[in-house]
Amino acid sequence: MLKDEVLIVGDGAREHAIAVKLADSVHEPRIHALMTHRNPGIESIVRQTGGRVIISSLDAKGVAKAINEVNPDIVVIGPEESQFAGAADKAIEMGVPTFGVPRRLAVIEQNKAFARELMWKHKIPGRLAFRAFKDAGDAVEYIKNAGSVAIKPARQAGGKGVRVFWENLAYLRDAMGMAKASQVIDAARSVSKYSDIEDLIIIEEAVTGVEYTVQVITDGYSIIALPPIQDHPHAFDYDVGPECGGMGSIVGPGPRLPFLLDDEYWESVDIVKRTIEALQREVGDRYVGVLSGQFMLTTYGPTLIEYYSRFGDPEVTNALALLEADLLELIEAAVEGRLSSVKYSFRDNTVAITKAVAPVGYPHNRDMAINRTITINESAIAKLGCSLFYGSIERINGAYRTLGSRAVEVMALGNTYQDAYSTVERCVSQVSSPDWQLFHRLDIGSPELVSRRIAEAETIRQVYTWRRLHGLGKVRVDWVPGRGPIVYDYS
Repeated sequence: MLKDEVLIVGDGAREHAIAVKLADSVHEPRIHALMTHRNPGIESIVRQTGGRVIISSLDAKGVAKAINEVNPDIVVIGPEESQFAGAADKAIEMGVPTFGVPRRLAVIEQNKAFARELMWKHKIPGRLAFRAFKDAGDAVEYIKNAGSVAIKPARQAGGKGVRVFWENLAYLRDAMGMAKASQVIDAARSVSKYSDIEDLIIIEEAVTGVEYTVQVITDGYSIIALPPIQDHPHAFDYDVGPECGGMGSIVGPGPRLPFLLDDEYWESVDIVKRTIEALQREVGDRYVGVLSGQFMLTTYGPTLIEYYSRFGDPEVTNALALLEADLLELIEAAVEGRLSSVKYSFRDNTVAITKAVAPVGYPHNRDMAINRTITINESAIAKLGCSLFYGSIERINGAYRTLGSRAVEVMALGNTYQDAYSTVERCVSQVSSPDWQLFHRLDIGSPELVSRRIAEAETIRQVYTWRRLHGLGKVRVDWVPGRGPIVYDYS
C-alpha cells in the first residue's frame, strides 16, 4: 500500500519544491511539515492537502514531536543539518520509513576529511590530494610551502569559508601567504561553533574548471541518476563575491548541460555510485535517500569537489521540473529497496533556469538581511509561467518578511536558454522591497554565460584528453617540511 501520510522535514525552497512535486502524486497524499518557521509555500501545500504544520526544531527531538502528532507513513528529510542532528536516526528508531540518511551516513557531507579519505581508501576516481588539520597553527605552517591550494572548513558549513589561492606570481608570495593564513583562521572560525567532528581545516590541491552537480537517488542497491545541474555558488555576477548556498541553477536542453559530454556525465555518475557502495561497506548501513556530487570538469577530467547527503538547493527545483515520474512512488520504492522497478523519464527539449532573490547582507552579514519587507506579485509570476518557491521568508501581520537568507527562488522553463532567461528575468522583476535592496544574479542562464562555459569546458577537455592519452597526472609528490615526500597515486 502506498504511503499517504507524508511528513516533510525542512522549511526552505528545497522542501517547498519537494512538497509541490509530492502533492502532484496521483495518490493524493496528506502532507505534513516540520518547520522552524511558517514557510508560506509549504504551509499552502499542507493546507491544500489537509495536513498539519508542526513548528519545532529540525532535529531528533523535533522529529519525535512531529511523528507523535501526525503519525506519518513516511518521513522525507530535506536539510543536511537535520541529518547531522539525528533526525533520520530518530524517525527510523520510531519505526517510520525514512527517505534521508542517519548521521553515520551523512558524515559523507558533514566531514570533508572523511569523504576524501574514503575516496583514497577505495580508489574512487575524481579524487584530489588533501591534508586535514585539527589545529589552525599546523595548517598555517603547512601552507607556507604548499603552493596553490583550496582552503576549506573540514565540516560542512553551508557553503561558507571556502577559498582558492593561486600562487603563480613570485612577487606576491608574501602577500599570498598572509592571505592564506587569514583564510585558515576564517575557515577555522566558521566551524568553531560545531563540536561534532575533530578536524578544523582541510587543505586541497587547487583546481579550476566548470562546475556541475550530479544528484543520485538510491535505495542502497540501485540508483536513479538525475540530470546534471549547474549551480552558481558565488553571490554576484561573473562568479565573484563570497560563496553561499547557491544563487541559481540551470539544466537543459533536456536532461543534460550544454558544456558537458555524455561520457563525462556518466563518469561522474559512476563516481557517486562507487561512493555509495564504499560508504555502505564502511558504515554497514543501507543508504536510502540522495547523494549528490558537486563536480568540476578540470584538467584531470570530472573531479569531485564535495558531496551532499541530500538534494541540492536550488538544484532540486531544476531536477524535479524535468522528472516525469510520481515522486511519492519513487520515494516509497527507495525506502522499500525496490527502486529498480520504478518507471521514470525526463523531459526533453526543455531548459530550466532557477534564480534566487536575496536581501542585501546575505550571505555574510545576515543581521542586515533580517526583517526586511518583500512584495511578491504572485499572480503576475504565475501568469508569466514561472514557478515560485519560498525560502527564508515568513508572513507576519499580512506582509512577507525576510529571515536573513535567500528569500525566494523563481524558475522558468523554455525551449532555449534565451526563452527561459527572458521569462525568468521578467518574473524576478515581480519581487521587490519597499524598505531594502534585493539582489539576484543577472548572468545565470544568459546565453552569454552559457557560451562562455561551453568554450571553457572545451579548452579543459582538450587538456585532460591529452593528459589521459599520454598517461600523465597519475602520480603527485608533495614535500612536507619535517616529514619528507607524500606520494598521491591517482591510478
